[in-house]
Amino acid sequence: MKLRILAVALLAPFAGAAMAGTHDPVVNERQAIQHERIEQGIASGELTKKEAARLRTEQRAIRAEERAFKSDGNLTKNERKQLERDLNRSSRDIYNQKHDAQVR
Repeated sequence: MKLRILAVALLAPFAGAAMAGTHDPVVNERQAIQHERIEQGIASGELTKKEAARLRTEQRAIRAEERAFKSDGNLTKNERKQLERDLNRSSRDIYNQKHDAQVR
């Protein structure tokens, strides 16, 4: 799974420039991976209920932002970069919450 995340992270800058319209498989793949990481953290007890709820809220906000960006039928380069920044921040938050001293 770490290899998969690394591959997505390495390819993201190149994929964003090459894609046009609202098609964004890199963003969708990252969202799916982050969802899996949250679910795994819940299952293993690395995330408390409160942490998991906050992380899920963060993911919902990113999806809402993505829908807003796509509402005009075009996902611009800057909008895609903003989504990538938000996903990077969310990924760091997931990591930090899973590796803190709190356990369920």
